[in-house]
Amino acid sequence: MTLFGHGDVRQLLPYDGDVRYHPDVFSLTESRAHLAALIDETPWESRNIVLFGREVAQPRLACWYGERAYTYSGLTLEPREFTSRLRDLCGVAERFADRSFNTVLLNLYRDGRDSMGWHADDERELGSEPAIASLSFGAVRKFRFRHRESREVVNVDLEPGSVLVMRGLTQHRWMHDLPKTAKVTEPRVNLTFRHIA
Repeated sequence: MTLFGHGDVRQLLPYDGDVRYHPDVFSLTESRAHLAALIDETPWESRNIVLFGREVAQPRLACWYGERAYTYSGLTLEPREFTSRLRDLCGVAERFADRSFNTVLLNLYRDGRDSMGWHADDERELGSEPAIASLSFGAVRKFRFRHRESREVVNVDLEPGSVLVMRGLTQHRWMHDLPKTAKVTEPRVNLTFRHIA
């Protein structure tokens, strides 16, 4: 694993938050191996969520692991026990975030038609200044941040083998999404590690 020979760290947000992007944390070979194993080993679920008072299907597959249940958008996820692979990946996330994590949400974006709408991970159980570490394997996807007041947008292409760490006021001042795109035909697995009290 290429933990400390990775590319340059970038601070993505110009103000009101702390988001650091670490490219090339895993080699392409490691990334491909994790992608294949995670797709194969994970009991993916298609779930419905409540958006603006309506129940709709999530445009992606997901699975929740860890010590605590998690509720968002009217959906409660009951945790599964960490696998050895997830424990190892959690250790990587913890090193980059300098925080301990006890849960992870895995999302499978089957192709560019799968997406994640604008939202912030600001649920009370995540704490006053949540730290979230996001690991990406598979297709490159555009990830966007939008400031809640100024509406400024910041884009980053999340590459396979990268780690993105969000902390501080980020979840209170910025929203984020992963938009649909017709250009992407390959899958992507994203793991977002969090600490739930």
